[in-house]
Amino acid sequence: MRIPAHSVCTAIRDDIVSGVFERGSRLTEELLARRYGVSRVPVREALRTLESEGFVVTRRHAGACVAEPTELEAADLLEVRMLLEPLGVARAARRRTEAHLKVLRGLVRLGRDRAGRGEAEDLRPLDGWFHETLVQASGSPGLTALLTQLRYKIAWMYTVEPPARPMDSWAERGAIVDAVARRDADRARALAAQYVERTAAAHRLRRADRPGDRTARRPAAPRTGRVSTSQHPVNTTGARH
Repeated sequence: MRIPAHSVCTAIRDDIVSGVFERGSRLTEELLARRYGVSRVPVREALRTLESEGFVVTRRHAGACVAEPTELEAADLLEVRMLLEPLGVARAARRRTEAHLKVLRGLVRLGRDRAGRGEAEDLRPLDGWFHETLVQASGSPGLTALLTQLRYKIAWMYTVEPPARPMDSWAERGAIVDAVARRDADRARALAAQYVERTAAAHRLRRADRPGDRTARRPAAPRTGRVSTSQHPVNTTGARH
């Protein structure tokens, strides 16, 4: 069975974001094909996609390499997020379904519960699922794609300090969901803008890689098996646990 390029693209992107492949390191088709258990064809297609997204650059005499974004480029990402995310939330207020609301409310309940118990390790994935569901509720595939790519890049370039008062942070999300539920687009946009502006201050640039290091870092444990072709869209019939 031919492994689709988008599955290989997701695997490579995840490894770039997590730091398995350092900024500036080479990405040879042979190495990637062996790592993910695929042929070079989907790897080649995946690298073209990742180059269009800004995760990969092609250098003369070196081929495909992980991009090395500047601090200015990283700062631009947060500014773009401040513009796009409130827009997505406003559209969600107009276009959301009852299924979206069910998931969003379930995630807020889970977030408050985990925050109240001090289970900080569970809060980050819940935050990701919350924002993914919210942007999907906008009913705009183009905006969803832009914000998804933006979240990947921000996670690649920044670490985020956990909120000092996580219960308050989930209360903010709950207020956004309430505005979305009432289809109050203006209120939802304003609350989302406040939330994004506040959380932007918690972002810290990751340490830059050493300039002389241009080889792909070997993972501590090699990936086993082949690239999975299964997709995991947000479940709009119930909250993920």
